[in-house]
Amino acid sequence: MQTTSPLVDCGVHYVDVMCQITDARPVEVRGMGVRLSDEIAPTQVNYGHLQVIFADGSVGWYEAGWGPMISETAFFVKDVMSPKGAVSIVMDEGAKSDDVDTHTKTARIRVHHSELKADGSFERADEWFSTEDEPGHQALCDREQAYLLKAIREDIDLTRHMQDAITSLEIALAAEVSMREGRVVKL
Repeated sequence: MQTTSPLVDCGVHYVDVMCQITDARPVEVRGMGVRLSDEIAPTQVNYGHLQVIFADGSVGWYEAGWGPMISETAFFVKDVMSPKGAVSIVMDEGAKSDDVDTHTKTARIRVHHSELKADGSFERADEWFSTEDEPGHQALCDREQAYLLKAIREDIDLTRHMQDAITSLEIALAAEVSMREGRVVKL
């Protein structure tokens, strides 16, 4: 909390998911944030929000905060909007922000389709995907390490993975610049 905002620390992971969902080039980033606690460096913020606009017209947004003032309702709101609908990570009722597994599981994915019938009603109902079989935090870390070992042993090309990580960091850092300078950042 002394060197970076939650937009960068936590945001890179959710921005990565946004990029995977859209598979489109990010073109514009907006960020905002505030300092809500004396427990952090005077130049830092502990609450922030970012928006990413993608070349295909999709918009992703992310909200993050650290500290006792962050509500248990708002701590986990993750959505990606597109011209064709939206994808939302929906946590189970009663999920708590201080549970590390809450930060690595999605509980459920809601896919909302935007196509309309002639009468203005939705062409398709929302789809729900259960992710109850997701691993916990440690099991996820174990899977990541096992995949890295496999990539080394089998010489798997990780170029796309590396580029995705760099792009996610670029977006999160652009949000930090936007927040600090009060301007839109073009990518």
